[in-house]
Amino acid sequence: MRRGVKARVHAADNQCGGTLCHVIDPVRSRAPSARFPGKGRTPHSQPRQVMISNGSAPQHAENKPGQTILIVDDTPQNLTILGELLQPYYRVRAANSGERALRAAGLQPRPDLILLDVMMPDMDGYAVMERLRADPVTRNIPVIFVTAMHGVESEEHGLELGAVDYITKPINPAIVLARVRTHLELKQARDRLSVENQWLEGEVARRMRENLLIQDLSVRALACLSEARDNETGLHIVRTQTYVELLARRLADHERFRDALAGDRLGMIVKAAPLHDLGKVGIPDGILLKPGKLTDEEFEIMKHHATIGADAIGKAMAQASASAGADAAESASRAFQFLGVAREIALGHHEKWDGSGYPQRLAGDDIPVSARLMALADVFDALMTRRVYKPPFSLEETTRIIRDGRGRHFDPDVVDAFMDCRDAFADIAVRLADPMPEDAEQAR
Repeated sequence: MRRGVKARVHAADNQCGGTLCHVIDPVRSRAPSARFPGKGRTPHSQPRQVMISNGSAPQHAENKPGQTILIVDDTPQNLTILGELLQPYYRVRAANSGERALRAAGLQPRPDLILLDVMMPDMDGYAVMERLRADPVTRNIPVIFVTAMHGVESEEHGLELGAVDYITKPINPAIVLARVRTHLELKQARDRLSVENQWLEGEVARRMRENLLIQDLSVRALACLSEARDNETGLHIVRTQTYVELLARRLADHERFRDALAGDRLGMIVKAAPLHDLGKVGIPDGILLKPGKLTDEEFEIMKHHATIGADAIGKAMAQASASAGADAAESASRAFQFLGVAREIALGHHEKWDGSGYPQRLAGDDIPVSARLMALADVFDALMTRRVYKPPFSLEETTRIIRDGRGRHFDPDVVDAFMDCRDAFADIAVRLADPMPEDAEQAR
């Protein structure tokens, strides 16, 4: 090290209380250095100072534009050589120990590249590398090892730890500059790709949210259309959907229901629940709006709402599938899974566990899980709310009827799940209760 540079290093050391600090000051001009073999040396037009970081923010450092390189070496002369080589092109930060290097790596602006010596006291370059990779803040900073170790094993070890390159001492200035430039360009490309990927992920997420919102609104609009022709309020579909979700989440880990509720299936069942009475749009008003008990003949007609709703959904799926191109057939098939669940619920929510339900008189596990959940939710809401043909039942009476239907009307395990979350059912029934008849009349 030149005497003048060494004196300035010691002066900086004394000013910082024994710890060298700051970044390397700018150099207005430079000439080939005698430190590199075969190179001559001429005086500089302005003296240079080697400033070594102690992990605190730089003071009085020139706000030099461009990329930041952190050089780490316990030998001041090596820091001077690398600093003088790199400083004309980059913002250079230096540290003379592993601990200071870790602190400097966390400062803003973050280093774009680290040139790291291997053989250092207290904490060697390998240990520093492991700490850098363990910290989420610094794990993506590329590191080039700069060392006098020439063994293949040491180079392999450094690369295994995550280093991007390995430069041996004595350094060749042209090679150092070329490799630094290459890895900075690679980092720029990775950073740009990361930003673009984040934007794309955000855009995809935004459009998915929009599509899901459109789907939810479409489902609710269809459900409200069917409810508009009934004496029930729109709160019926909200309550029953919430009841279905309570049951589904309660049974999600049950061995009999785990597969049927796995992945996206549980969410599909919840979203499709409002369509359970879609088929009521095909029932004559004289039967649907009759303010009293239906006759046997009228009830037989009312039963058709299950197949009417299922057929409507099935036709919509068939028409969409036929209009989809061959390249969209696979994705369309996956998209129709939701409508398939909706069709299950519309067709099967009046089936009974003992096979006495309608329209297909299915029994036991032949009834889709989605329809079994909807069956209990629909009956609970029908019993707890006022209808034109009956007053609301109490929670105790409703619970007794559902418990009595265990193994006959309802899947026994679904009834058990209801009993486990009955208080939540009751809370929903109160919070989302229909308005009183006079309020409902004013609302109409």
